Amino acid sequence: MRSLLITLGRLGGVLALILLVIALLRQLIALVGFLLVAIKIALVVIFVAVVILIVLAILRDRSRHRREAEEL
Repeated sequence: MRSLLITLGRLGGVLALILLVIALLRQLIALVGFLLVAIKIALVVIFVAVVILIVLAILRDRSRHRREAEEL
């Protein structure tokens, strides 16, 4: 009887470790997914900001050329 309890105790310990590793891997996968989404959103925001800066530079240059043409 004692050997049966020792064996079941060890199997229970191994099963608990396996379940713990599975739970931690699920959380790790969720964290990686969240980080990937955050990086994608940051890239989109940076891209939009760069496009806006380019458009503003073009408009500023056109305005400057117009003022120079009016001064002549």
